[in-house]
Amino acid sequence: MTGLQLSVLTHPLPALCTVAPGLRSRFGVRDRISDPYGVALTFDDGPDPEGTPRVLHALEAMGVVATFFVTGEQVRDHPSVAAHAVAAGHEIAVKGDRHRNVLRVSPWTLREDLHRAEDAIVTATGIRPRLYRPPYGVLSAAALSLATEHGWEPVLWTRWGHDSRATASAVSIAADLTRDLAGGEILMLHDADRYSVPLSWRRMLTALPAIVDDIRSAGFEFRPIGSSLSG
Repeated sequence: MTGLQLSVLTHPLPALCTVAPGLRSRFGVRDRISDPYGVALTFDDGPDPEGTPRVLHALEAMGVVATFFVTGEQVRDHPSVAAHAVAAGHEIAVKGDRHRNVLRVSPWTLREDLHRAEDAIVTATGIRPRLYRPPYGVLSAAALSLATEHGWEPVLWTRWGHDSRATASAVSIAADLTRDLAGGEILMLHDADRYSVPLSWRRMLTALPAIVDDIRSAGFEFRPIGSSLSG
């Protein structure tokens, strides 16, 4: 029995990692970096032709390096934006080809989805990704098995800014992301709105300078996730 066939039998179990962070290490899922004096800032669901360039400009102005978890369909639509993120020194990672809950697709369909996502990233950027975060943060046994096949480390987050919600404001986003922050945390925001509230990235972008200031004022520096993969 192959790993993918076995994953059919245990398909939904890793989804518990979304709501039970204590289980993540048992499934080999990372939600922290090893540097106790650093935090990792991540952006999901791009690249977006409006949001992502503005985020990249803001990050460059503030001297921040981040990790972008992208979808293959967005990369194919906007390859130059993905290439720009890599050229600016940021990490690029896999979210999937389409933004679908992996529990709702078969393991074989998911295999094709992830192959397409990786191919899109490599074609656009010349970089083979090392990190994987599933849509909605929901994992399956098949997703974990396929991540291993690709040589990707599964990554979730310790907190997010709730920036893709209609009720979010710049103030609430910054507070949710930085309140009582601890070293080693992985933080999630969104630089695109294709899968969420239209123009939600604008509120996030307004919050970004305060987020960066708060994190640095707390004594932490920004670290790419990949720099701590051996940690």
